Amino acid sequence: MTYLNRITDNLLKDKMGVFGAVNIIGPKGCGKTTTGKHFSKSYIEFQDEDKRDNYLLIANTQPSDLLIGEKPRLFDEWQDAPKIWGAIRKDIDDNNLVGQYILTGSSSKMIDTPHTGTLRISKLKMYPLSLYESKESNGQVSIIDLFNKKNFNGCHSNLTIDELKHVICRGGWPASLNAKNKKSSLLIAKDLFNQTYSTDISNVDKVKRNPNTAKTILKSYARNICTLADTNTILSDINATIELSKPSYYDYVNALEQLFIIEDIEAWTPNIRSKTSIRSKKKRNFIDPSIAVGALGISPDYFNADYKTLGFLFESLCVRDLKIYTSKYNGSLSYYHDRFGLEADAVLHLDDGRYAIIEFKLGESEVENASAHLCKIEQLINEYNKKNKRSLIRKPDLKLIITATEFGYKRNDGVYVIPIGCLSP
Repeated sequence: MTYLNRITDNLLKDKMGVFGAVNIIGPKGCGKTTTGKHFSKSYIEFQDEDKRDNYLLIANTQPSDLLIGEKPRLFDEWQDAPKIWGAIRKDIDDNNLVGQYILTGSSSKMIDTPHTGTLRISKLKMYPLSLYESKESNGQVSIIDLFNKKNFNGCHSNLTIDELKHVICRGGWPASLNAKNKKSSLLIAKDLFNQTYSTDISNVDKVKRNPNTAKTILKSYARNICTLADTNTILSDINATIELSKPSYYDYVNALEQLFIIEDIEAWTPNIRSKTSIRSKKKRNFIDPSIAVGALGISPDYFNADYKTLGFLFESLCVRDLKIYTSKYNGSLSYYHDRFGLEADAVLHLDDGRYAIIEFKLGESEVENASAHLCKIEQLINEYNKKNKRSLIRKPDLKLIITATEFGYKRNDGVYVIPIGCLSP
């Protein structure tokens, strides 16, 4: 089977060039094991039932014996044999070699190790597939090229709105690309949702939790996806169905974060107007929009009559892809929203200080208003800098509207309008 190249591949190579081992983390089914195998020369799979008992016996008695093999050596589902962590750490200390081991495992099993592995075992986060990795974005427009002011002559996306509805519901799960037809490709995300609330929510840290409570929380999160709904708002929604205390709510949410299911977006809080004007709540989101679709119990056809929900899920899809694309440049993502209603759906930060302010819009009819928002933020920063010479705020290096439309172009106000079906790192 042909290996599907991932944006994290080069990040893994870089880390293997400086650390003794890399622990690939991320949600179930995102491709951690496949990538680990692709970059290893030998491997141990603790879930191999024919060899499992023998592997676990060795791991519990003389774990260093399992380290013998061609390097890099992969240990898949290493959490089943936690002593292997300490053995790897000691081997790295003793031999002072880099690129020796790759660790992968289920996000539903969190293990407290006696040693952190700091400076020896580095973590690498993997997401589900982006549209560029699944070859549904043609990649005509590179984000870094936009930052670098490379010549831009427009672009054209072949991704139709119906195809977009499908990929939102299907998600970026590699196994879904092997499905026999479009309908069956939707089952992976649904199964992941079911497994999350029924099994993984308790297995992650061996704390018994109520599946129905977990399911209700996920449904409420899905109803509030890509909004600034606070805890009280979500709790009120939950308590319309079941009774849940705030400490219990936080416990479930923390478990869902450990499972890499929930991944909220932090606020960008520059002092443009005043400290009190900035909304600093987290924006609610999942690691992949298909989880929200599973929680809502809907299908691509549902969106034919509900473009408002589609808009929120489209934003979630765009956030997922931007996080993947900017990981190549050690970037990060936040959002901006003040009490006057001025907003940027996302603020993309590069590690060299450059940043982009971004809006996500389904259709062309929304572009004008979105562009006005972005230009207003830039204007406010200019006005602030004129009054505060000693504490300047950097101007945005890029103003971007990501759409579900067909054509991409640059506006006269400097705002780029780019279809998600054209975007790449």
